Amino acid sequence: MKKLLLLIAVISIVFGAALFVPGNAQAAPSEKNTADLVVYGKIFTSEGNQIVEAFAVKDGKYIYAGDKKGAEEFIEKGKTEVLDYSGKGLVMPGCGNGHAHYLSAFAVKSFGTMIAFEDTVEKFLTEIVPTTAKKAKETGAKAVYGMGWEFQTFKKNMPTRQQLDAICSDIPMYFADEENHKSLVNTIALVNAGIMKADGTVLKKGNDIRGGEIDMGADGTPTGFLKEQAATYVRSFLDNENLFSVDMAKASMEKIQELLLSEGYTMYLDGYSSYFFNDTYYQAANQMDKADKLNFVLGFSYEIDSWMNLDEVLEKAIAAKKFASMRVKPYWIKLFMDGTVESGTGFIEPVYLDGHQGIVNWTEKEITDITRKANANGLIMHIHALGNKGVNRVVNAYINGGKPEMRNTIVHLRNVNEPDYKRMADNNIYVTSGMLWHHNTNETAEELKTTLPEGMAENGYPMKSFFDNGINVSFHTDYPALSNSPDDPFGIMEIALTGVYHLENGNPWWPEELVTREQALTALTINCAKQMFIEDERGSIKAGKYADFLLVDKDVLTCPVTEIHSAKPEATYFEGKRVFVR
Repeated sequence: MKKLLLLIAVISIVFGAALFVPGNAQAAPSEKNTADLVVYGKIFTSEGNQIVEAFAVKDGKYIYAGDKKGAEEFIEKGKTEVLDYSGKGLVMPGCGNGHAHYLSAFAVKSFGTMIAFEDTVEKFLTEIVPTTAKKAKETGAKAVYGMGWEFQTFKKNMPTRQQLDAICSDIPMYFADEENHKSLVNTIALVNAGIMKADGTVLKKGNDIRGGEIDMGADGTPTGFLKEQAATYVRSFLDNENLFSVDMAKASMEKIQELLLSEGYTMYLDGYSSYFFNDTYYQAANQMDKADKLNFVLGFSYEIDSWMNLDEVLEKAIAAKKFASMRVKPYWIKLFMDGTVESGTGFIEPVYLDGHQGIVNWTEKEITDITRKANANGLIMHIHALGNKGVNRVVNAYINGGKPEMRNTIVHLRNVNEPDYKRMADNNIYVTSGMLWHHNTNETAEELKTTLPEGMAENGYPMKSFFDNGINVSFHTDYPALSNSPDDPFGIMEIALTGVYHLENGNPWWPEELVTREQALTALTINCAKQMFIEDERGSIKAGKYADFLLVDKDVLTCPVTEIHSAKPEATYFEGKRVFVR
């Protein structure tokens, strides 16, 4: 009797296994039911570069992915919507943006102004600042806010606090550059922050604010130009609580959502969610999700700057976890290790040609201790590091203080020491890379040779090395930073494949680091889901996952590589629901 039962069990297993095709997410017949939606077309699943012909969706989730014949079994006439996208382009999972600043940028748009990349110093002083100051006074704002001026353009004739005072001297003015690493402020902003007195007495100068630099003029007083965390320090003294309310945050979130969905993003990790030193955006997102009005997954990161009281801010970051919901993930801490290599504030080795080494914000021990505390409290590290010395210091800290299962992440990485690739892979350190920056005009490339050590000017942002070493790498846009670069997934993808931005006069930058189409799509989809700990729910087309997908108007896997940037989502679906149509 026992032998008979064993034989029956073996037969059942064998015949049961035959119902599945390897690499196919088809549901077993006992699980089959009528689909709400069936889609046909060329479908890139982000599951091992697999291409399938069809998938079926029910109750917002995939219940089948495979061939067309298999999908037909889920169709019930009059109940199932059938969408045939065959021959029209590519169907693929919704994309992810692993690091950007839509929250702060759209907030500034709501009560301040965004400065265009091409705006000159003259236009800034004669048109932009006066208009922004007038807007602030008419609305009763307690600060004049702007963002977006371009450092390379402004550095030859940097505006001063005295020039800003001549336009508006009675309320603080704060104009961040397009990278958000530098700012221009008027005198009252410096007085309120305790950097100087109204009578001109200097209280802080140079590097007195940790992690930043106060530019000093020939007269021995601050010029109003602030670098790195000297800027965030001054910004913390603005009337942040009253500048931006929860209702304003929700209005901004609706506009952000509209933009993200139109570009094909259904996952997004914000790079500085506590920009106003509070949890306004956390509240807004939580309320929107509870009202079922959030049509993408949003990750939040609480920033800690080196001049802050670490324990106090860490407690705030831990407390922000209370805003977590199905689509809101407040689980990251953001730090700046250094600045940017191109502007001379990245932490590099060997040093810049003029002998300086950049601005470094934290010691290795401090980052190690912060990582240990954050991971112990269920928070993930998300550290900005561009220079190779900065990257190395973060890798050391993650290895010595972090838990590999927490997927602590390094952001941007302009330069990496060769041994650190393997160390990142071995310790499950994640990367979100500015692959859209993997280009340069010929003029800029030549200019970098006058400031950077040999090799660094020719080499920019590594990409292929991350894949080659088995490191989970996702793409990001860092919007609105480097606002002359593409913000959409397919503009990014073309640069990652060619090393050239189609609007520029430039030669391919560091061709050895270019990636394949499949690698680019992987970094834009499932790898971003892994970064956000949602790969079991999203990021690929597979039975059991939420049906977040795009209908792209061009087959970016086969079209001419120079046409990829022109691809657009015809429609974006989130949890089986069409949330954008072009």
